[in-house]
Amino acid sequence: MGKIFFIFSLLMFYLSNAQSQMETIKKGSFIPLYGAVEAVKINTFEMDVYPVTNADYLEFVKKYPKWQKSVVIKLFADKNYLNEWVSDTIYNVSFKPNSPVTNISWYAAKAYCECQNKRLPTIDEWEYVAMANESQIDARKVKSYNDYILSWYEKPKTNVNEIGSTYKNYWGIYDLHGLVWEWTADFNSIMLGGESRGDGGQDSNLFCGSASIGASDLMNYAAFMRYAMRNSLKANNTSKNLGFRCVK
Repeated sequence: MGKIFFIFSLLMFYLSNAQSQMETIKKGSFIPLYGAVEAVKINTFEMDVYPVTNADYLEFVKKYPKWQKSVVIKLFADKNYLNEWVSDTIYNVSFKPNSPVTNISWYAAKAYCECQNKRLPTIDEWEYVAMANESQIDARKVKSYNDYILSWYEKPKTNVNEIGSTYKNYWGIYDLHGLVWEWTADFNSIMLGGESRGDGGQDSNLFCGSASIGASDLMNYAAFMRYAMRNSLKANNTSKNLGFRCVK
């Protein structure tokens, strides 16, 4: 019994230590897909190596009960918030502790990061890190890089996979592609043509395609999908394929 407890404790230590890992992202610049024709400068910051997991978020809701599914204010999270959890403090047995937590709203993700003395990344910070493959800071022109991202969209239920199941990129960061979508601090700051739900003069179903008019790189369809998906969200929305990570 003691040996089993030791192994369990060691595993919990490993999971906790893994989530405390951050890598330094050195300052630089790049031209984002939207909103700029000149390079955007990125200051040096740190990013979590992995997305936040079920085990991490469980500890958070235990410490901050107002974010438990039965009591969370509906203004801050829709009805699907943690809807696959069995109760306030038990997640679905089919989920792994080390799988990314999903069905989390922007408000909840923001609160989690702030309680860790961190914050959500900006769109530019996230895209700056995510444009790297294993060996290049900017792999957006590399066919294999874009093919990998696009192939992920065809795979069902990647949210049940464990963190670290994808490649480690140039910066030492895992799972920016191939696991779950991720919230950013300014997720809807770039308005895409035709997206407004109340815009009767445009077809709201065409927001992904019409966005290409304002893009700086028409070849990167994978990035189009990320921007379009983020822009379609509201801050209290949740999705089984949407998680987050923190930076500071």
